Amino acid sequence: MTYLVNEKCIKCKLMDCVEVCPVDCFYEGKNMLVIKPDECIDCGVCEPECPVDAIVPDTEDGTEKWLEINKKYSEIWPNISEKKDPPADNEKFKDEKDKFKKYFDENL
Repeated sequence: MTYLVNEKCIKCKLMDCVEVCPVDCFYEGKNMLVIKPDECIDCGVCEPECPVDAIVPDTEDGTEKWLEINKKYSEIWPNISEKKDPPADNEKFKDEKDKFKKYFDENL
């Protein structure tokens, strides 16, 4: 099992999870974070830290797409090990649906 970041992180990018990760397995894109599945030790400390519930175990239904996204972009985006400030307008995106289609940015 590993933990994954899903679309709830897009445009919110709150980084409480980064601070508690003991193995620094988070990677930062322009408007979201991902977890590198091969580095995640399945400790689960990040999951309750996310205020928007964007971190889920890969055992949940419907996470296949997010496993692929987390794998792909954790190989491309830079590692992050310290919390940064979230986007100034993050609150207005907190409960928005279909954020991947609307806002995802590969940051390539």
